[in-house]
This record gives sequence, C-alpha cells and structure tokens, in this order.
Amino acid sequence: MNINFSEFSANQRYHFMTQTIIPRPIAWALTDSNNGSFNLAPFSYFTAVSSAPPILMISVGNKPNGDKKDTLVNVVNNKKMVIHIASEQDAALVTQTAASLAHGESELTESALKTVTFDNFPLPRLAQCDIAYGCELYEIKELGDVPQNLIFVEIKQIYINENVIDIDEKQRIKVHADKIKPLARLGGGEYTTINKPFSLARPK
Repeated sequence: MNINFSEFSANQRYHFMTQTIIPRPIAWALTDSNNGSFNLAPFSYFTAVSSAPPILMISVGNKPNGDKKDTLVNVVNNKKMVIHIASEQDAALVTQTAASLAHGESELTESALKTVTFDNFPLPRLAQCDIAYGCELYEIKELGDVPQNLIFVEIKQIYINENVIDIDEKQRIKVHADKIKPLARLGGGEYTTINKPFSLARPK
C-alpha cells in the first residue's frame, strides 16, 4: 500500500504518522503558570536534536478551541521547563495530564502527583520520575498555518535516580533502561515500554 500524503487532510496525516513513527518517547513537561501553580502535560512529538549545545525539542499544537497550550504560553513567559521521562507505571497519570484545562488550572492538583525541589533549578520536578531535565528556552519555531510550535530547550542539568545507574571504575555512568521502564507512545491510545535491551557493536 502506497499512501500519497497530498490526498489526505492534516488530521489524516497525523493519524498515519502517529501509527507508523513508533515507538515515540514522551516528554512529560512541567512549566510555571505564574499563579502559584504548575502545568504538566505530555508530548510525544519529542526528541533530542543536539549535544553541543544540548538541545531537546517538543512540538506543541494548539488546544481544540484554537488557544495556545499552557506549556507554550508558560515557557514563553518564564523561559524554564522541566522535562521528565515517565515510566510504565505512570501511563494512567500521563494520560490524565493530557486533559485540556483552563489556563492556570494545575494537573498536579487533579492527580496524585507530587513534586520535590530540583536542586539548583528554579522549578520543581516530579518525585516519582527517575529522570528529569532542567531546561531553559533556546528558541521557538512556528510551522504551518495553525501553527505547530517547535520548542527548543537547552538542558542545564539532569536528575537521575541513583537506583537506576551504575558507575564504573572510570566514573562513567551506565543508565539501566530496564530499571526505568520508559513509557513510549504508539498510535491512538496505545502505549508501550521496553522489553529486554540488547547491545550490538558498531562497525569500526
């Protein structure tokens, strides 16, 4: 089956893409709403794009009513974001935080999620996540007529749970993905996680 994208609507193309670009990592992004509360939302259009500088990207559309999503509004206003890597056991909570709330309403108050101080960073992090990136806004690019907003953030620091790492004699950190059990997105309402990691040597 060969599909010509020019024959389909944006919604249909989105369906094809999310069904076939699999699995996709999820950025569970926390931002400051400037009213004493924090916004938390998941995004599966998410990836690392550079290590020098260390840049992550999340792609953010608009709310169903056309308003800008709180994540975009907040990062424009405050320039800071904490991106978490969710685990398999967080799937229901991740889905819950995808709900569209009025600006200023916090997903944290609607769930059992707790935050803790993120040392040396102005925003907190989710207590239950093994990995959190303290990020600063780097650049925003708009694509298309809607538009879709590509938010590029620079990693300023990383929190890693010591229970999911080993440190060898050369002080190199090994992160065990099978201990983190990272949650990933498939098409529709489907999620997945890793089963058993395997290694292959790269050719010289």
